[in-house]
Amino acid sequence: MLSVENLEKTYGGGVRALGGVSLEAPAGMFGLLGPNGAGKTTLMKIAATLLEPDSGTVEAGGLDIVADKAGARRLLGYLPQEFGLYPTLTAAQTLDYFARLKGVADRRGRSALVGALLERVNLSREASRKVGGFSGGMRQRLGIAQALIGRPSLVIVDEPTAGLDPEERTRFHNLLAEVADADTTVVLSTHIVSDVSNLCARMAIIRRGEIVAACTPREALAEIGGAVWEGSFERERVAELKSRLRVISSQVFEGRTRLRVYSKGGRPGEEFAPAAPTLEDFYFSRAAGGAS
Repeated sequence: MLSVENLEKTYGGGVRALGGVSLEAPAGMFGLLGPNGAGKTTLMKIAATLLEPDSGTVEAGGLDIVADKAGARRLLGYLPQEFGLYPTLTAAQTLDYFARLKGVADRRGRSALVGALLERVNLSREASRKVGGFSGGMRQRLGIAQALIGRPSLVIVDEPTAGLDPEERTRFHNLLAEVADADTTVVLSTHIVSDVSNLCARMAIIRRGEIVAACTPREALAEIGGAVWEGSFERERVAELKSRLRVISSQVFEGRTRLRVYSKGGRPGEEFAPAAPTLEDFYFSRAAGGAS
């Protein structure tokens, strides 16, 4: 389990990235949702020992990650948002390099490990191909392969599916689902709601450096059940409606604007009809500070 307590981080110039963040991520898949600039990457970098918090604690498996960074790195696998690769190295050479960095000294053992990892991420056929020619999805699969070196009990992935096409996203989802088990916590940081709804047993939403929700996807849907309404309107009316209603999302469709509204007190207007709640509704309401 990853346990975070009262984590604070303020950058130079007084920019507060984290304001007393506390959360617990048990074994399995845990999703951290939030818009860009919400504090997700700052939190992930602290948990990955790459950034020092101003105060607070981060523990994994009883180990103090902030105080014992060397020990933490032995149980940690990390795929950052920007995963740098040497374009002239092959996939096998890349993993061999990372394995050596992680202390796998035996050459034969390292070779067997590289082969097993490439097989696991379905890149065995690309072992001798230079990674400079890899697609975005292949690069991400290679990234998760290096994160799995050393059989980590905590794996952190930051915005791993951004920019991937639907096929590669599905392939990456399947890979992450295989990694998470009763002995491994995978923390998925993302702004893509479908990543969490497809994969995660538990989730949290971060906004402006604070956790505004922590629950299961099922609990999130139950919380807003009966409170989501939808209507289609002429564009001229949208500004007035947004000024007095809690609008979750809006979408232009065939010249009209389709509004989804949060209203726990009943129908917000005769032109609105009840709508089946989605995890996106819950996310947008909390990420924008709409629902309470």
